[in-house]
Amino acid sequence: MDMKLELVMVPVTDVDRAKAFYEKVGFHADHDQTVSEEVRFVQLTPPGSACSIAIGRGLTEMAPGSLDNLQAVVADADAAHADLVARGIEASGIDDQPWGRFLQLRDPDGNRWTLQQLPDRSADA
Repeated sequence: MDMKLELVMVPVTDVDRAKAFYEKVGFHADHDQTVSEEVRFVQLTPPGSACSIAIGRGLTEMAPGSLDNLQAVVADADAAHADLVARGIEASGIDDQPWGRFLQLRDPDGNRWTLQQLPDRSADA
């Protein structure tokens, strides 16, 4: 049985502020639907990803800012860092580890993201 993770809820306090932040990071806004006074669904997809995030009202019981360490893979940590900084996004320095190169950022509510550059496994071949 195949299973594909395609949507992750990200708890936020201000939907418009969070949507603007994720668009500034480079996510594409796929949907923005106000279903009722209690429910608003915004789906955003990172460039190159098959998995999207959803922000909004009435979508999750998680506290805003409670997601700790959503992780996405990038081809080049240095280029990702330079791109984020050029977009005005605050990002950590790059942490070099044997299992990859990492940088972190937080959305306006404090939800933490880690971007990982995978190690070059061909170097050992």
